[in-house]
Amino acid sequence: MVRRRDYGEIVHMAIETIRTNKLRSVLTVLGIVIGVAVVIGISSIVRGMNDQFQQAITSLGSNIIFAFHQPLAFGRPTEEIRKRRELTFDDAMAMKDLPHVKAVDATLQFIQLEFGQGTYVVKYGDKRAKNTILEGDAGSLKDVYDLNLTAGRWFNDTDDEHHSPVILLGSDTASELFPQGEALGKEINIEGQTFTVIGVVEPQKNVFNSGKNPNDNIVYFPLSTFRKLHPELKQYWITIKATSHDDMPKAIDEMRELLRRRRKVAPDKPDNFNIFTQDSLSDVWNQITGAVFIFMFAVSSVGLVVGGVGVMNIMLVSVTERTREIGVRKAIGARKFDILLQFTLEAVTLCAVGGLIGILAGALFTLILHLAVSFLHAALSTTWVFIAFAVSCAIGLIFGIYPAWKAASLDPIEALRYE
Repeated sequence: MVRRRDYGEIVHMAIETIRTNKLRSVLTVLGIVIGVAVVIGISSIVRGMNDQFQQAITSLGSNIIFAFHQPLAFGRPTEEIRKRRELTFDDAMAMKDLPHVKAVDATLQFIQLEFGQGTYVVKYGDKRAKNTILEGDAGSLKDVYDLNLTAGRWFNDTDDEHHSPVILLGSDTASELFPQGEALGKEINIEGQTFTVIGVVEPQKNVFNSGKNPNDNIVYFPLSTFRKLHPELKQYWITIKATSHDDMPKAIDEMRELLRRRRKVAPDKPDNFNIFTQDSLSDVWNQITGAVFIFMFAVSSVGLVVGGVGVMNIMLVSVTERTREIGVRKAIGARKFDILLQFTLEAVTLCAVGGLIGILAGALFTLILHLAVSFLHAALSTTWVFIAFAVSCAIGLIFGIYPAWKAASLDPIEALRYE
C-alpha cells in the first residue's frame, strides 16, 4: 500500500528526473509551455478588451434602447432581411408619447458601417480631418445620450425646425481642424454649404481607450439640415431613453407593439425590424471575441497535443531505460499499482512544470503587452490560469497513463535480466 509520504517521494523522484535530463525535459514540455502561454496571453487580451467594451457601452448612457430595420449580425443576410423597409422619422416621433419612453432620437449617418468610420474629409483652411463621420440627429440628442460639451451649446428643436446651418464637432475633428482650440463660431464648408460651429463634444469612451476613437471624428448636424445635405440616406437608427432601467422591458414591449402596428405586421408574422439594448451590443461583441478566443485556443491545443505526445514518447524511453529499476522494485514488494502510480505521477509532474512555465511566460507576455500596448488593457485572468494549469496536468495524466501501464505490466524476472 502506498503511504502518504510515498507520494511526495514519487514527485521528488520525478523532479530529480527532470533536473537530471534538463534539455530533454525542456524539449518534451515545449509544446505544453507554448500552448499554455498562448491561452494565458489571449485570455488576458480578450478580458481586457471586454472590460473596455463594457465601459464604452455604459458611457453611451443608461437605459438606452435602439431600433433598426435590420439585425446586428454577421454573414450574408436573408432575402427577407434585405427587402425590409427602413424605419422612418415618423416612427421615431410616434415613440415620444409612449408611457415608458423619456426621450427619442432619430439618427442618419454618412459612414462605412463595415469599418465603423466615416469617409468624408472635412477641411478648414489648410487643415484636414479625414475619415470623418457625418451624422444628423434630432434636437433630443443630448437628452438620450450621456454626452457633454467641452465648449459651446447643443443644437435644439428650433435649430432642427429652421434647418439651421449649425454643427457640433467631435473632439478629434475639432483638434485636427483647430489645434489652437478656437472652433466656436468658425464656418466650415461641407459639400458646398457653409456651416457654423456652435459646440465641441467631449471625447467618448473608446473600446481600446487609446489612440483615435472613430466616434470622436464626427460632425453632428440638426437632422433636418442633414436630410437636405443627404436626401438619399433613409436608414434611420431610432434610439430611446427609457424612464428607468426597470422600465426597459416595458419600453421595449411598447416600441415593438407600436412598430408592428405602424408597419402593418400581421399577428402571426415575426417582427420585420429589430430592437437592441446595450446587452445586445455586448452579446455581439462577445461573439466576436469568443470566436477569436476559440480559434486561438484551437491553435494552442495543437501545441498541447504535441506536448502530450512528447511526454508519452519520453516516458516510454524512460520505462525502457529503467526496466531493471522496475524489476528491483517489484522484487522487493512493489505492486503493479505502485509502479503505475509512480510513472503516472512523473508524467503529471513533468506536464505540471511545463504548465507553470507556460503560465509564467503568459503572465510576462501580458505584463509586457499591458505596458507596451496600453490601449488593450490586457489583464491576467485567474480563472484561465487555473484552467490552463489543470489542462496541463490532465495532458500528463492522459498521455502518461499508457507508459505507466506498460511499466507496471513488466514481468519482474524479465526486468531483472534486462541489461
